[in-house]
Amino acid sequence: MTSPPVRTTLEWKGARSFRGAGATGEIALDGDRKAGCSPTETLTLALAACMAIDVVVILEKRRARLDSLRVELDGTRAESEPRRFTRLELRFEIAGSGFTEAHVERAIALSREKYCSVWHSLRQDIELETRFVIREIP
Repeated sequence: MTSPPVRTTLEWKGARSFRGAGATGEIALDGDRKAGCSPTETLTLALAACMAIDVVVILEKRRARLDSLRVELDGTRAESEPRRFTRLELRFEIAGSGFTEAHVERAIALSREKYCSVWHSLRQDIELETRFVIREIP
């Protein structure tokens, strides 16, 4: 069974501001970063969300209990146009129980190597570094 195509719409709202819509939600985008995230910020959010979803699903399959998950992403862009990303660093901060550092490392690796469609849609010469911290819940 094939997946339906992804269909989105983008409507200009004036200046550098746009409203994007997918099948179930909307997002504000703004090249000036006043009325919403810039397109490049949105791209990094999509990557962070894609990998985070994979990590949650993989750890839940291990019957882990997740209390929180946060991803911070830093991107380095080329100095000249088109100023593409040349390096991305994702830091995962995870709290819960029923998993080890090795489980988190494996979940991140599986996302990167096999499951994350956003990562696999980007140029593969971008350096991608991932890190994680597991927080103890008292």
